[in-house]
Amino acid sequence: MLNNVKKGQIVVSPGGQSVGTSVGSGLLVGRFDYALDPKKRFTIPAGWRELMGSPAYVYIIPDPREKCLNLLPPAEMEGRLEKLRQRALFDKGASTALRVLGENSEQVALDVQGRIRIKDRLLKFAMLEEKVVMVGALNRVQLWSAALLPEEEAVDQTRLAEACEALQF
Repeated sequence: MLNNVKKGQIVVSPGGQSVGTSVGSGLLVGRFDYALDPKKRFTIPAGWRELMGSPAYVYIIPDPREKCLNLLPPAEMEGRLEKLRQRALFDKGASTALRVLGENSEQVALDVQGRIRIKDRLLKFAMLEEKVVMVGALNRVQLWSAALLPEEEAVDQTRLAEACEALQF
């Protein structure tokens, strides 16, 4: 709560216009390295959970181009699903794509401590065995094996410039 306004609450300004406070409107940034516990669970950082709107669950989707998993907050996934709902219900290409995406994705509940347990099949895909590297990718979190994404000691300015250029940032 900030200035007696809760997240998600609609506030009417003195001019009569409503101003919404957005749940989950922050950017997911940074890097966190965690060990998987004996039950193969790990904790999503509290700050990220808050930025996601303190969800009860998240979506896990394998990356189609890299050996990592993508953790999507419910709001991000629901926004993408809304676009998919615009497609014809029995469009053959869309139907096949949705089935493949659904079969290889997972909705995962967070426990009271903010931990999640991803199915073994997806952990194996991303080679997550003992440690998980969580990297904020602005609208989602990428989950990497520490072996595939070692921590860099310094900022690689060339890679950063290429990333900014690719995103027209």
